[in-house]
Amino acid sequence: MSKNDFTREEFASRAARARAAIGAADLDWLFVIHPVSMRWLIGQDTKSYTIFQVLAVSAKPGPLILFTRGTDLNELASDTLADEIVTYGGGEPADPMEFFGEFVTKRGFLGSRIGMEVPNFYLSVPHYLGVKKILGEALVSENNGLLGQLRSIKSPEEINYTRKAADLSARAFEALITHVVEGRSELELAGAAYGSLLSNGSGIPHSTMNLMTGDRSAFALGGPTGRRQRYGDTGLVEIGANFRRYTSTLGRQWCLGNPSARLREIYDIVREAGDACLAKLGPGVPAIEAHEAAKAVISKAGFDQYRMHTTGYGIAPGFPPSWGEGVNIFGGSKDVLKENMIVSVEPNIFIAKEGLGARIIDNVLITATGAELLSTTSRNLRVVR
Repeated sequence: MSKNDFTREEFASRAARARAAIGAADLDWLFVIHPVSMRWLIGQDTKSYTIFQVLAVSAKPGPLILFTRGTDLNELASDTLADEIVTYGGGEPADPMEFFGEFVTKRGFLGSRIGMEVPNFYLSVPHYLGVKKILGEALVSENNGLLGQLRSIKSPEEINYTRKAADLSARAFEALITHVVEGRSELELAGAAYGSLLSNGSGIPHSTMNLMTGDRSAFALGGPTGRRQRYGDTGLVEIGANFRRYTSTLGRQWCLGNPSARLREIYDIVREAGDACLAKLGPGVPAIEAHEAAKAVISKAGFDQYRMHTTGYGIAPGFPPSWGEGVNIFGGSKDVLKENMIVSVEPNIFIAKEGLGARIIDNVLITATGAELLSTTSRNLRVVR
């Protein structure tokens, strides 16, 4: 039960910091919509993010009020620290905007200054437009970063959960490798990894697995298919285990048989780029500097046109379809790394015309003096014979 994942003291500290940030932003209330923000504050762990929900948090001490669908009432009442739960619908369908209008009117929200999260994936366009119309001039801010900045700094227990997830990802990769034989399909390889995850205590991954073999290795984000392994194939996988929703991603690559000289070449460049990025990470470092360090290695080798993905990003507790958070290691980033952030490092080369790609994915904890690699699996290209 997720309200029991952390102590009451840790939840209370989060609420106090959230209230301080809301007040500092000159707001009376923040309407929290991102499911990770809700979970961070009250332990919400249901599928209620698939439809409209709001957690109302005031700048002053007071109740945490959850407005959500009636379908999830029993679980939310049992599993969260919401002080009050107001529901709509349940046994029959209902228009959430109709009930939301009544909710904000009766509670007197329209006479205050309200900020609202507007997260990708979790707020539909019709609901967004409906909320704006209902709140009118009371809505003065749309700020996804207000709680995101607080959440990006992990507590000791959050870091502990991420370490456990890293171990689960490592185990899953080893389970997958045992199934790398000629004629085995990508789906079967994915099944071995998923079986390891779930049997060893991981939750269901919050994003679909990327797994590509052979000429599909040139795909940056390819899901597993019925394609069968052939001798000489390379394969790439990104595994995202989670422990109590805290995710750790691991990206590793193998070759069934002796790797070609070309594969060795691009793999070594990607690994060198990862090393350059890792060497830059530390508290107070602009994230773009780590990106530029990785990019410089790939560019010097003449492969910059084949970079098809970000160099890295923040890793968070996840809800489908994503485990990422708002810290980004890519061109134009204005983020600054801070102690106890957790980020991925994943430079890449994907060459469509050659049907060949390479990527290594690691998770890193920013420490007081630099960075700690959380991934425990060797970063060498795994050769399976």
